[in-house]
Amino acid sequence: MDESEILKLIEEEEGSRLEFKEKFNDSVLKTISAFANTSGGVIIIGVSNGKQIVGIDLNDENLQRITNGIIDHLNISPEIETVKINDKLLLIIKVGKSNIPISFRGRYYKRAGNTTREMNFEELKRFFQRDLRWERLSEREFRFDDIDEKTVRNFLSSAKAKGRLTVFSGNEPLEEIFERLGLMEKGHINNAGMLLFGENPQKYFGHAKVRVVCLKDDVTIIGDRWIEGNLFKQFAETEEAIKNFINVRYEIKGFEREDIWDYPLEAIREGIANALLHRDYLRPINVQIKVYDDRMRIFNVGGLPDEWDTEKILSSHSSMPRNPIIFHIFYLAGIVENVGSGIERMFKALKHAGLPDPKITANHSEFELMFMKDIYTEEYLRNLGLNERQTELIKYIKNHGVITLLTARNLIPTVSEKTLYRDLQDLVKKEILKEMGEKKGRKYVFL
Repeated sequence: MDESEILKLIEEEEGSRLEFKEKFNDSVLKTISAFANTSGGVIIIGVSNGKQIVGIDLNDENLQRITNGIIDHLNISPEIETVKINDKLLLIIKVGKSNIPISFRGRYYKRAGNTTREMNFEELKRFFQRDLRWERLSEREFRFDDIDEKTVRNFLSSAKAKGRLTVFSGNEPLEEIFERLGLMEKGHINNAGMLLFGENPQKYFGHAKVRVVCLKDDVTIIGDRWIEGNLFKQFAETEEAIKNFINVRYEIKGFEREDIWDYPLEAIREGIANALLHRDYLRPINVQIKVYDDRMRIFNVGGLPDEWDTEKILSSHSSMPRNPIIFHIFYLAGIVENVGSGIERMFKALKHAGLPDPKITANHSEFELMFMKDIYTEEYLRNLGLNERQTELIKYIKNHGVITLLTARNLIPTVSEKTLYRDLQDLVKKEILKEMGEKKGRKYVFL
């Protein structure tokens, strides 16, 4: 741009594609991000708010520092030139619209009129859906020094053993492995690669963690575990944390001992994988798993795909992962299946164990699974509006399988037999219990 073009721009008002700055600072980098994410624009540095040309100190060293700062922080190279007007040097930065979202220190900006604004969650979500998936981006220039090579080699070994990845010998350089697996973009490790195989991904994604909490009730915590590391490490350690908070019994079958957990491990693993692989990593909310005495909840942000509902999830459906690259790597490792059958396998495992179907609560932004030891959880009973006596009767049947009126009187001696009979009959009417036998020997069991 020549002097006349610059003077003409300075006469204009700042707007969606024009900004004046007195000096180079973080505000300039935010504006570059905003221009790149919107429609492009021009930043003229060395002009005051009052449109006075004040100039800036731009020796070769300072110019190189500014250029490197833009590349290091934004990973783009806008057109930069200097123009001297009235013996004062101006720096002109011309920013084009980027084909991929550009962040500054992990935050994304847009231009709104003559202001630079950070995108809120909904704007950011629409932005990524329009342009490029988050997992293919790079928050910064990740290095292979940040990659846990042992996890990579273990993955290749598992994928080869499963017969799902036989093109690698296992000795290839990390760069070649990442490139061929789609874990690099334009020569840089992408977000998916760092989350899957990073030594410490939380250095870049502080919210990419799992919290497993054991609770006596909704407020009393009796065990708490935070799990970090890459997704393979989180998957394995989350399972171990849950196993530490639930019960196990043993059965001898032939010459082998079988471990019988409160919930089948296959269902637990499917629940963990669902939370890790389908969560929305743009939102700074951890995966949360709450283990109670009678139930377990697995919660993650990142709900159903557009036009899907819980009925669709519970029916036969194709695989539609939120993070397809991450999902595919877990598929190659043999942890998940690439056919949309995870929910179905979970239901089958729970049914085989004699447990109720899991409860799914989901919308387009959140997803929660609830496993229950049986359907008659304390929460379920509260929602039925049962009185305290009826709750005690239900708990007794859960432990003993059956109750009689005589047993009920011994269990709750503070009320009359007539009152207890009415309580039991009410449970029959609510289709929780059924009666068995004649009047004198009548028993009550679960329907």
